[in-house]
Amino acid sequence: MEEKKFDLNSVIGFILIFGILIWIMYQNKPSEATIAAEKAKKELVAKQEAQAKEATAKTAVLPVATTPGDTLQLAKLQKTLGGFAYSATLPSAKDAYTTIENDVVKLKIANKGGYIVEAILKKYEKFKKGSGELVELIKNNNANLNIQLVTNDNRTLNTKDLFFEPTLTKNGEDQVLSMRLKAGPNEFLEYKYVLKPNDYMIGFDLRSQGLNKVLNTSKPLDLEWDLKTYRNEKSVSYENRYAEIYYEYNDGKTSYVGQGENKEETPEKVSFVAFKQHFFSTILLTKTPFEKSRLHSHNLVKDEKVDTTFTKDFKANVPLAFSNGEIDYKMSWYFGPSDYKTLKSYDANLERIIPLGWGIFGWINKFIFIPLFGFLSSYISYGIAIIVFTILIKIAMSPITYKSFLSQAKMKVLRPEITELGEKFKKDPMKKQQETMKLYNKAGVNPMAGCIPALIQLPFMYASFQFFPSAFELRQKSFLWADDLSSFDAIAKLPFHIPLYGDHISLFPILAAIAIFFYMKMTSGDQQMAAPQQEGMPDMAKMMKIMIYVSPLMMLIFFNSYGAGLSLYNFISNLITIGIMFVIKNYIVDSDKIHAQIQENKLKEPKKQGKFQRRLQEVMEQQEAAKAAKGKK
Repeated sequence: MEEKKFDLNSVIGFILIFGILIWIMYQNKPSEATIAAEKAKKELVAKQEAQAKEATAKTAVLPVATTPGDTLQLAKLQKTLGGFAYSATLPSAKDAYTTIENDVVKLKIANKGGYIVEAILKKYEKFKKGSGELVELIKNNNANLNIQLVTNDNRTLNTKDLFFEPTLTKNGEDQVLSMRLKAGPNEFLEYKYVLKPNDYMIGFDLRSQGLNKVLNTSKPLDLEWDLKTYRNEKSVSYENRYAEIYYEYNDGKTSYVGQGENKEETPEKVSFVAFKQHFFSTILLTKTPFEKSRLHSHNLVKDEKVDTTFTKDFKANVPLAFSNGEIDYKMSWYFGPSDYKTLKSYDANLERIIPLGWGIFGWINKFIFIPLFGFLSSYISYGIAIIVFTILIKIAMSPITYKSFLSQAKMKVLRPEITELGEKFKKDPMKKQQETMKLYNKAGVNPMAGCIPALIQLPFMYASFQFFPSAFELRQKSFLWADDLSSFDAIAKLPFHIPLYGDHISLFPILAAIAIFFYMKMTSGDQQMAAPQQEGMPDMAKMMKIMIYVSPLMMLIFFNSYGAGLSLYNFISNLITIGIMFVIKNYIVDSDKIHAQIQENKLKEPKKQGKFQRRLQEVMEQQEAAKAAKGKK
């Protein structure tokens, strides 16, 4: 085997080769200028790529046609979208927003869909004053406005999915926002919003230009408007009770859809649709009535312990008719309080959405309660205004109360004689009735005199049940322990929920129930004495005893979640009535004088019977004659 030896020549060769490689690498090293140039080049390329990506995002789904291939692709897309692909190539084809606002309302309108995605009332807070949360009628996609566009080749497009181009200008102090959905340079659908200073009403013009080349104009377009109403008050169940769709139709008539799980109406010639919450409303008005509409209300509060975010889901579907191949509607939006005076100021019958009652009940509220309470509350606090308001109403009603009690006193004096007649004609009820009527006529007593005053007071009582829940002025106004007179005045929170009653204890309903109890206790004896027991009729004494306890119990249960203002009114009203009855009974009406007057009347010639008494007497005589004829057979 050959022995390995150290080869010096090989070592020198390797050293020379390595040195040559080092020299080559050094000679090819870039200069500092070259390195800087390369770095700048890379940064420029990166910047251009980022701009390209941003531009792609801004132009959304469609590219701008720059090459023959791109032009062909865009033409195909325009055919698919009926020409509206043009709007998607504009700079506005991105999820951007335009805000317009004045001192009372703030609106944010989206490019996509062209509709309002945020409506904030800047002067009102939700739930409790001082919370800092403003009332937001529209937010987080709870509202939607969409028009279905049908193209000439029978394709259906939805404006809510297409991009509008915004242009914000000023016309004096008015802010004018034009949102155009373009099908070409001069073909578009426009929403024009006009916001005036310090106004809840926003002008809304909806028109088209040149779309008869693109759209099928043989039938109206369908406008769909939806709103899922947010809860804004302390009691979701109480607020939901007054959440309703109102509408004006057929040249001035006003109606509503109704409460319930799913309610729907299809009125014709509609001039406004109001999505009314308890104290706030969103209203669409049009100068050109919609020929036929479909209005739908869906209740979202199944369980008030769980369903605490929304109250109702409102939907309106109305037709937009073409005129000479174009759409042209002058409309308005109202985003504001459901306040009678504010709504009435627009002179568009909008105040009719406030449920003040029909007929005489509404008249009492419009011409007595609203003006009187408005006058009082302009000078004194709202709680004191309710007390003074109640005192004035009860004083005005005191003559009627006096007449009612006087009639009861007269009947009480006659009761022994009526009882005697009952015993005398026990076997002949008809004869007993006839003799009783003769006694009334002879004594100068009208048995209906006690009922009529009570009936006169009923409309005022019912009107109060409509007025106080609708009084926007009471919202978030405090009095004593009640922090909001428009909602319940809870003094204690229960650890459980009682059916019909709730999970809290309100004090004003308790006080009102106590006052009703003593009032009924005070008057029930006189009523029983005044109303003799009739054969075949229920025992009035037992009924009155039951009502003494049932009425306060009903007040206690059903008013626990009602507004404190109404409970305060009922409490003060019953207190005043008790006081008036006490004064009348002890200082005005003298039973001895009444008895003497009745005896004196008996000596006089009986008064001529009234129409009612005469008719009643004739009916009794006819019945007696028929009974006698039947007996002979």
